[in-house]
Amino acid sequence: MVVKYGRMDSLDKIREAREFLEKSGIDDAGREAELIISYCLGIDRLILYRDNPKISQEQISEIEEFLKRRSKREPLQYILGYTEFHGLKIKVARGILIPRPETELLAEEAIKVVKIQRINASSPPHPPLGKGGMGGGVAILDLCTGSGCIALALAKEFPYAEAYGTDSSQVAMAYAKENAAINGIKNATFLRGNLFEPVKKPATFNLIVSNPPYIKKNDIKMLQPEIKDWEPAEALDGGEDGLDYYRVITPESKRYLREGGYLMFELGMEQADAVRKMVEDAGFIDISAIKDFAGIERILVAK
Repeated sequence: MVVKYGRMDSLDKIREAREFLEKSGIDDAGREAELIISYCLGIDRLILYRDNPKISQEQISEIEEFLKRRSKREPLQYILGYTEFHGLKIKVARGILIPRPETELLAEEAIKVVKIQRINASSPPHPPLGKGGMGGGVAILDLCTGSGCIALALAKEFPYAEAYGTDSSQVAMAYAKENAAINGIKNATFLRGNLFEPVKKPATFNLIVSNPPYIKKNDIKMLQPEIKDWEPAEALDGGEDGLDYYRVITPESKRYLREGGYLMFELGMEQADAVRKMVEDAGFIDISAIKDFAGIERILVAK
C-alpha cells in the first residue's frame, strides 16, 4: 500500500483504505475502513462524513499499520482491541474468542428466561458461592465464559443478581475480570477451572448458560483465516462431532440447577437434534430451540 505523506482528507483515506482491503479479500471492506479510520482519529464514523477532517501524518501511519495487519487476516476486533456486545465494551485480544451476534442472541434469550421465572432480582442476593454455599437471590452460571460477555450482559441486566463465569484459560480469566471493571459491573465473579470444577456444592443456580466449543475438530481447518489462524483452538474444538462439551455439561448441570431452573446452550449448525436428545435423556422438560437470523436453530432452552 502506498503511504501518502502530509495531511489527507478523511474521505480520500476511506476510499483508499476500502480499495486496499477489497484487494486483500476482506468482506465488507468499506465498513471496516470506516471503523479503522474513525478509531485512529478518535471520532464517530458519522463525523468523518459530516466534517471530512484532515488526517495528520502520525494518524496516517497508524491507519496504515492497522490496514496491513487486517490484510493479513488478523480479526478487526483484535486490531482495535475491543468489540461491542449487548451495549457493553468487551476487550479482546489473541487468545480470547471474539463474541459474535449468535452469542448476543443467546444473552438476549437468557435475559428473557430469567424474567419469565419472575425471580425477585430487585433486592440484594445471598451469593451461592459465598459463606454457607447457598443463596436465596437469582444466581447465574456461565460455563466457558471466555471474555465474560454473557455473564456480564446478564449481570448488567439484573444488577442485584450474582453472575458467575468459569473458564480453564488464564488469559480468558484476566480479560473477563478486566471487562467487568471496564463496564463498572460488580456483581460478576470469574473462576478459573474447567466447567463446574471451580463450583463447589451445595451452590445452585437459577440459570446455567454456555457457549461451549462446538466446531468439529476436522472442520476447524476449513474455517475463515480470521478464525482458524487467530482465535484460540481450545475455544473452537468440540471434538470429533462437535458435541463433547454438551455431553459433559448436560448431565452434570442437573446437580447445580435449582428447582425450576433452566439450562441454555448456543449450538452449531445441525446440532439441535443431537443436543435436544441429550437434554431429554437427562430428564429436562419444556425443551425448545430458537433460530438465529439465518434461520439456524442456534439456541437451546431446557427447564
